[in-house]
Amino acid sequence: MSEELREHRLKRLHMRSMRRGIKEMDLILSTYAGRHLADMTDAELDTYDAMLNENDQDLYRWVTGQEAAPDHIAALIEDVSRTFQPEK
Repeated sequence: MSEELREHRLKRLHMRSMRRGIKEMDLILSTYAGRHLADMTDAELDTYDAMLNENDQDLYRWVTGQEAAPDHIAALIEDVSRTFQPEK
């Protein structure tokens, strides 16, 4: 199996961010992806890719702070949630 080109990976992850199960996550993740994916390291993209495999209802509860995110993606979830907080 050949390695996915970075450009293709970024496009794939951005599309997966836009086509979620619930509209709120479409908006949250597509905005986050547009702002951050291109600057992420390969390891950060691996974590983002893994996060996209999570259930939308769980992601929404984690991003909105209703529940704590699992340790393996907690830092990323916190970063995603900061995308929608007003700047101070």
